[in-house]
Amino acid sequence: MEIRTVAMLAAAAVMAGPALTAGGVLRQAKPPAAAPVLVLETARGTIEIAFFPADAPKSVEHIVGLVRRSFYRGQRFHRVIASLVQFGDPRSRDMSLKDYWGSGGSGRAINVFELSTRVHVRGTVGLGHAGNPLGADSQLYIMKAASPSLNGKHAIIGQVRAGMAVVDRLQVEDMIKDAYLKGEKGK
Repeated sequence: MEIRTVAMLAAAAVMAGPALTAGGVLRQAKPPAAAPVLVLETARGTIEIAFFPADAPKSVEHIVGLVRRSFYRGQRFHRVIASLVQFGDPRSRDMSLKDYWGSGGSGRAINVFELSTRVHVRGTVGLGHAGNPLGADSQLYIMKAASPSLNGKHAIIGQVRAGMAVVDRLQVEDMIKDAYLKGEKGK
């Protein structure tokens, strides 16, 4: 009985991490159903991001706090490249500061690096930083393509669960009209 319990726990751990599909493609495991969900409303559509609080509790708590204070509302996507889009710099609200977009944050670094066994696949959401993972603050990125070179260098805090087609259409200067936790809009 004890061996079977250990085997079941091991199988559950494997299912929680990255997995291969029948075609041999690496995919990210689904977030738990009870995870907080960030909703980003943009002119191009809505994006839903389910957080991974079990993997990165301090990081998720920090970002959820920023969302609840309307930190992301009115910001723009300041970096859009083939592999990812990035947002989270409050300077991006001001078009006259465009040359400085991507260099700001909330001013309160998380000061912890929560390394996950998850990998950077399409839809992964991670914390941006300027070379020091302990300095990660408010900037988030969404992967448009897999990027194994980022594995182990950034905290992975969530996964897009709806709206990847919107992510694909985003451009620099596109604005986040509203950002809230699902079920909390208007509270």
